[in-house]
Amino acid sequence: MRTLSTIAAAVAIGATLALSPTASVAAEKPTPGPTKGPCAYTPLEDQTYSTWVGLPKDPKHTPSHGWKPITLKTNRGDIPLLLERSKAPCTVQNFEFLTRKKYFDDTKCHRLTAYQTPPSALSVLQCGDPLGTGWGDPGYSFKDELASAKELPNWPGFPDGSRKNYTRGTLAMANGGPDTNGSQFFLVYQDSRLRPDYTVFGHISERGMKVLDKIAAGGIDPGTEGTPEDGSPKLTTIINRAKPGF
Repeated sequence: MRTLSTIAAAVAIGATLALSPTASVAAEKPTPGPTKGPCAYTPLEDQTYSTWVGLPKDPKHTPSHGWKPITLKTNRGDIPLLLERSKAPCTVQNFEFLTRKKYFDDTKCHRLTAYQTPPSALSVLQCGDPLGTGWGDPGYSFKDELASAKELPNWPGFPDGSRKNYTRGTLAMANGGPDTNGSQFFLVYQDSRLRPDYTVFGHISERGMKVLDKIAAGGIDPGTEGTPEDGSPKLTTIINRAKPGF
């Protein structure tokens, strides 16, 4: 999967939700596909950092109505999510598939940000990488569904909509550029300023927000590549299990 750059460079360009680098080699993977339905889940040519569990089913008519509850059972408490099919049907279908495959089980939420100095504003917990590094992916990518992002309120001072307010409680996909969605996602704990380049596919329950607030309050470990505003959560956060339902 294509990346934007290191965390330090991300700071310079305004704290994007990019995948971040590390060194890891995955086992050899099969490369079927792409799928023939409207979501066109497409195997990556480079699967160096992939954890392959196959491709999601891609029916002719992607389910696009209703809500799908998913609970992230973490070592810090349960984080219930409500996925909205009408906002991003291919993304929700993908998340359901990865949950059924236990892809998120025993994985670390690898990134916590707390950019609060104007003009920067980015307060998220990023998860969904089995490698726990920021580079991991499921071995395939799929298209953006950005209508949901464009519906978000404009960030103050940007009436043209070039910066959106990813409001507290938003659930969205991280990516490394256009149409590079895979498994990584982020949970917003304070209103965040971003371009409308990240697919919004649901929101976090109030019960989940209490857990997320506790993780954020624990602070950031910048490690060797991060900053005091961008690194790993000091309160190491593990998704022990992701399961359907609340």
